[in-house]
Amino acid sequence: MSAERYLTHPNFGLLYRVCPAGEALEVYATLYAQRMFFRVTLQPRGVSFESIPLLDARFLAEQHLMRQRRSQSSELATWQKLFDQTFI
Repeated sequence: MSAERYLTHPNFGLLYRVCPAGEALEVYATLYAQRMFFRVTLQPRGVSFESIPLLDARFLAEQHLMRQRRSQSSELATWQKLFDQTFI
């Protein structure tokens, strides 16, 4: 599974995936400003966007990293690099 995934928001343009956040939920950020974050719900009939604060997005990304560490995932380095580029 590739960490790179993009969506187009109707108002804010291209978004990139920061991390998965649960069943059919993912966190995305605006590609250019990188300070607007969205919780995206993937549904069979479409996609819904909910704006979330930076700290909430960072918390969800940290939780994802902890799950990756616990499972000793081979993708941990990729997710860590994406986290660092987004939040540090």
